[in-house]
Amino acid sequence: MSKTYTILLLEDEPLIMMDLEFAAEDRSCRALTAASVDQAFAQIAQAGTVDVAVLDVSLGSDETCVPVARELEKRDIPYILHTGDLDRQEETVRELDAPLIAKPAAAEKVIAAAIVAAEREDISQIRLAAE
Repeated sequence: MSKTYTILLLEDEPLIMMDLEFAAEDRSCRALTAASVDQAFAQIAQAGTVDVAVLDVSLGSDETCVPVARELEKRDIPYILHTGDLDRQEETVRELDAPLIAKPAAAEKVIAAAIVAAEREDISQIRLAAE
C-alpha cells in the first residue's frame, strides 16, 4: 500500500483547482487548497505536515508563488511549478529552479509528478510522470 501524501495546491483558477483536488483524492492524497499566498501560509501553518506542493506561478492581484516557494524551501518541502504563464514569469521560473509542468496538463499527471517529488525522486522522473 502506498503512502498517503498531503499536497498543498496553490492555484487561483477554480476549475483547475477542482481538477487537481479531485486527482489528488483519486490517488488517496490529502489536498490542501489555497488561491493566494496568505491562504497557502494558513494551510501550511494549520496542516502540521505538508509532503509536497503544486504551485501556480502567477496568482491574482499581481501575486506570485515565490513567498510560498521560499517557505517550503526553508521547511525542506519539495514543490513543482504548474504554470501557463511561461513568457511573463520566465525569470520567476528560473529563480525558483524547481520542476515545471506547463499548463495545460492533465490533473492526474500533475498529481503523479507531485507524488514523485514527495518521494524525492530525481527531476527526470518528475518530468516522466507529467508526460
